[in-house]
Amino acid sequence: MPVHDQLLGSTQPVLSISLEPGESIIAEPGEFAWMTDSILMGAGLAGLCAYTAKDQAGTIAFAARLPGTILHVDVTPDHEYLVHRNAFLAGTPGIEISTGFEQPLWAGGSSAEFILRRIGGTGRVWVELSGDVVRRDLAAGTALRTHPWHIGMSDASVTVQMAELTEAAGSQFGSDAQYFAVLSGPGAVWLQSMQRLAAPHRQRTAGPAAAIPAAEGAAGVTPR
Repeated sequence: MPVHDQLLGSTQPVLSISLEPGESIIAEPGEFAWMTDSILMGAGLAGLCAYTAKDQAGTIAFAARLPGTILHVDVTPDHEYLVHRNAFLAGTPGIEISTGFEQPLWAGGSSAEFILRRIGGTGRVWVELSGDVVRRDLAAGTALRTHPWHIGMSDASVTVQMAELTEAAGSQFGSDAQYFAVLSGPGAVWLQSMQRLAAPHRQRTAGPAAAIPAAEGAAGVTPR
């Protein structure tokens, strides 16, 4: 489907998408900022929501939760992406979302689930990254070590591993394990300067990959 999108603002941007009659955008349920009354909400696959312009054109907007950047990427079966668990903002029908990497991280006596979501299929996806964004291109055989929460997005060809620092590595770390991620090429990595933990409304872990149907009827779109 043709995509007519516009970024509004700069520090904490808003993604505005214009839809012609019959066109749909998918996103997390309730994550839109505002939309015209010509946009109808309905259930999509994989726990997502389909926003469809029914009888006339309409506009739907998604706002960044934190100061940062909204990027769009085109996804194909030969070029998939990994994004941090809160990065997915919206996408066109035909994309697939699944869990790409998952590991509990223990620190300070508590645990946090580190999750990267895999975005595949075919279509366009918009992702939200926090703070300033730095892109690094990793050649095959090279690696980059980073704090896990600074990982914003990467090509799916990048291998992600976790390394653990314990008290033996230095008493300043205490008795609880600390972690860093090892990202190995080939592929591009987008790092975010602001650490982004799990947000209350984006903690759903994507299940098995499920394609979002391009046909409006198959998406199960129903009027409000």
